[in-house]
Amino acid sequence: MNFAKLRQTMVDTQIRPNDVTDPEIVSAFLHTPREAFVPKADQAIAYAEYEIQTSDGRALWTPRDLGKMLKALDPQPNDIALVIAAGAGYETALLARIVETAIALEDDETLVDEMSDRFGKLAIDRAVAVQGNLKDGLPDQGPFDVILVTGTVEEASEAWFSQLAEGGRLGVPVPVGRDLARGRVYTRAGNTTSYRDVFDGCPPELPGFRKKKSFAF
Repeated sequence: MNFAKLRQTMVDTQIRPNDVTDPEIVSAFLHTPREAFVPKADQAIAYAEYEIQTSDGRALWTPRDLGKMLKALDPQPNDIALVIAAGAGYETALLARIVETAIALEDDETLVDEMSDRFGKLAIDRAVAVQGNLKDGLPDQGPFDVILVTGTVEEASEAWFSQLAEGGRLGVPVPVGRDLARGRVYTRAGNTTSYRDVFDGCPPELPGFRKKKSFAF
């Protein structure tokens, strides 16, 4: 199977047609082997327009949704990026080809070890995987210019916002209806954080971030 050709087809049919044309982002998609981040049984569909589960509670977005979110986050060469619930590490690997350093945060030690091994084999030396509590982020390594949350959440952690650098951007999908989410980007300016909605899509839900239901008679 010619994965390089499939990557080119993915870019030509799912990335560029959705107004994602930034050369650095396009190059990251072209040079990051998506098939290396999915289970072997799913490698044949690695470049299809599907969400692919990589482990329990973790899945790759469709290329279109991920491309649009990366465009909205506007990663820059000197940025430090944090990927929350990094799963297999694909999003981290993409960002590591654009920014100075991309840190993948996971709460499962096995996933962290697997990511570290994968980054090493692929010679992605600007990506690092660490273990920690997802809701806490990484306060000792911030602030971050870019924070990407890899799943839909009803309620974002306040700790994430506090770890944004001045001008920092946090990208997270929020649910807006049945099986529908909206990609949202928060930007920090001084002591305030504003947001804008950038696309509708269907990124997978991130477990553990639903709002607590209030009690009512």
